[in-house]
Amino acid sequence: MLSVPEMGAALGISRAGAYELARSEGFPALRIGTRIVIPKDKLQEWVDKQTEKI
Repeated sequence: MLSVPEMGAALGISRAGAYELARSEGFPALRIGTRIVIPKDKLQEWVDKQTEKI
């Protein structure tokens, strides 16, 4: 699992951009209480799908 700031760092985007992405429809983020976490494997699948569209 990655936190939103960790995910942003991995993708090379700002913290604010990471939170915006995490809240977007279709992004594999989970809300656990007040935390938002992203499963590493689901993030990789999402990135792979996004690069197929290019």
